Amino acid sequence: MSDALEGFDLEDPVLPRSIKKKALESGGFPYDEKLDSDVYEAEMLQVQRQLALLQHDQQKTGKRIVIVFEGRDAAGKGGSIASYLENLNPRFNMSVALPKPSDRERTQWYFQRYVDWMPAAGEQVLFDRSWYNRAGVEPVMGFCTPEETTRFLGAVPDFEKMLVEDGIHLFKFWLTIGREMQLKRFHDRRHDPLKVWKLSPIDLEALKRFDDYTKARNRMLGASHTEHAPWRIVFNNDKKRGRLGIIRSVLQALSYEGKDDKLIGAVDGKIVVAPQAFMKSHSEM
Repeated sequence: MSDALEGFDLEDPVLPRSIKKKALESGGFPYDEKLDSDVYEAEMLQVQRQLALLQHDQQKTGKRIVIVFEGRDAAGKGGSIASYLENLNPRFNMSVALPKPSDRERTQWYFQRYVDWMPAAGEQVLFDRSWYNRAGVEPVMGFCTPEETTRFLGAVPDFEKMLVEDGIHLFKFWLTIGREMQLKRFHDRRHDPLKVWKLSPIDLEALKRFDDYTKARNRMLGASHTEHAPWRIVFNNDKKRGRLGIIRSVLQALSYEGKDDKLIGAVDGKIVVAPQAFMKSHSEM
């Protein structure tokens, strides 16, 4: 993976042509071009209308939904959440991106501060990173001990089983992007005044730890992909295809008044895949 960094300088306003050329196809992305914008807008309108129907149904039935978004830095988690919530009532549909824990929170049961954000009847909560910090960024960056990660991976299936058995509809998405696409997005952030705020010291450190994140991801998927709380892997080099895949996955999995499978559209099986299929050919990416 180190070859992609050769000749790359985040401070240079000119992105190396080799990275720009390889970005879309990196990480095993299955398409050689992005989804047409007109097609995307038309299809997104249809699924967002279905989300509005789901929201209305939730208010009547009390459905509770939790959606976890995980992935590398610059994988597109925040944009996917924004697209999902764009036309929903923020009073009942919330994005949660927790800061680093306080001194008091560090002494609590690890899951405790996430439990505080679980939805009440009729609510959806979308986590922009979640309790899976303990399996990803924390061990890679040295913010927790190996023993704490091992303990977390042993406990998380039971924690999620409690949520599901209590009636919460739980969705877990891992957004995967290729090495060159990550470099391109970091470069775009660094040189766009409207995006530079997105860069953090941890993002910059992630540039050097791509392989470490891969190993942590593989271990996490192996320990926490369960029948009651499965992971869905989303190829997100093309954010348009990824966002549609995420919304369709949620809509197709739930029953609600006014559901129209034809208007929702089929989930693209090349974009949203099960961990087993992903790991067969992408475990090193």
